[in-house]
Amino acid sequence: MDELEAIRQKKLERLQTMTPGEVLVLDDNNLAETVSEHPFVVLDCWAEWCGPCKMVAPVIEQLATEYAGRITFAKLNIDENMGTATKYQISAIPTMLVFRNGEMAGQIIGALPKNHIEQKLQEFM
Repeated sequence: MDELEAIRQKKLERLQTMTPGEVLVLDDNNLAETVSEHPFVVLDCWAEWCGPCKMVAPVIEQLATEYAGRITFAKLNIDENMGTATKYQISAIPTMLVFRNGEMAGQIIGALPKNHIEQKLQEFM
């Protein structure tokens, strides 16, 4: 029981330190754990050199604030995390992976306007 309690305590501490509307920065090592801890996750897969990714970043930040408590937004640099890019067959960026209850529910591909991204998210909710 001590090990289980330690795991619960660690998760609770991490959730308490999250700022509402914060966009998490994930990597190959913590993606699975994060997706399993949060019921609805949108993962923005991006790269530093990608112009359209830079255009979508402020939209993701706005959505993270507006949907705080309902959707967890995160980002993952695919150049630094090739395992995730390969696993989910990401061939174009920006790509947003949508996870529900620990499972991938779909993708949103491209630098879409905020209202289009919101419309797609509503389909997954």
